[in-house]
Amino acid sequence: MKVAILSATPEVYAEGLRGRPDVEVVATAGWDAFEPVLRAAEAGARVLCEYPSAVKETDLKAVVDAGGDRLTFASPACHGEAFAVVRKGIADGGIGELTTILGSLDTSADGGVLGAAAPHLLDLADAVLGGEPAQQVYAQTNSVLGGQSAESAAVLTVRYRSGQVASFDLRRDPAGTGRPTVTLIGDKASVQYDAGPKLLDGVDDALGGEDLLSLLLRDFLSEGDAPAPNGEAALRTFRIIQAAYESAQTGQPVDLA
Repeated sequence: MKVAILSATPEVYAEGLRGRPDVEVVATAGWDAFEPVLRAAEAGARVLCEYPSAVKETDLKAVVDAGGDRLTFASPACHGEAFAVVRKGIADGGIGELTTILGSLDTSADGGVLGAAAPHLLDLADAVLGGEPAQQVYAQTNSVLGGQSAESAAVLTVRYRSGQVASFDLRRDPAGTGRPTVTLIGDKASVQYDAGPKLLDGVDDALGGEDLLSLLLRDFLSEGDAPAPNGEAALRTFRIIQAAYESAQTGQPVDLA
C-alpha cells in the first residue's frame, strides 16, 4: 500500500508505519508545500492529513478531491474504542435525543487554539451527529495566555441545523495533553468521553487511556470505513473554524450557508 502524509511533523506517523512490509511511504510534506502529497494522491496513494493551521479552502479542497475515499484526517480521539461504545450507545437511544455537546481541550501546540484545538472537538461532534451541517457559529477569543498574538483561549459555540448546540472551551497550556473531553447530553441522560483520562497511582498523575495513535494508524490502513473524518467532514470542520475567526473579529454570530 502506498501512503502519503500531509503534516508539519510527518515523522510522528511515519514512525508508526515503519517496518510494515505492506506499506510504502511515498511522499511527505507540510501544507506550505503540499504538491508532492497531492501528486501522490492523484496517483492513488492513501493520504493521512493533519488539519492546516492556515490554508485557503481551495487548497484544502484540491487535496480532498484528489484523495477521495482514500483520504483520512488525523483526529486520533475519533478512533478510541471507548468513543465507539459512546457512539453506539447514543445511536441506540441510551441518552434519548441528543441536544447538547460540551467539550474542552488544552493544547501545547503552537498557533491559535481555534486552529490547533477546535478540529479535534468538532470532529467528535461531527461523528456523533452523523455529519449534520452547522447553521451558526459564535466565538470569543483572547491572547492573554502565552504572550503571543494568536489566540491562547477561546470559547466556540456551534448551532447545528437540527437544533443541537455544541460549546467548546479551548486553551493553550504548556502541559496540555491535546486530548479532548466531551459530555453528550440528551433529554434522558448524559455520557462523557475522555480521550486522555488521568490515572492516579498515589505518587503522581499519569496520562492514561488508549493508544490513540496506534488505533488511528490501524483504521487508516484498514480497507473498511474508518471512523475518522474524511474529506467532506474536514471541509465542514474547516468552514466552522473560518466562521469562528470571523465571529471573533466582529463579535457577532456568523451564519453558514
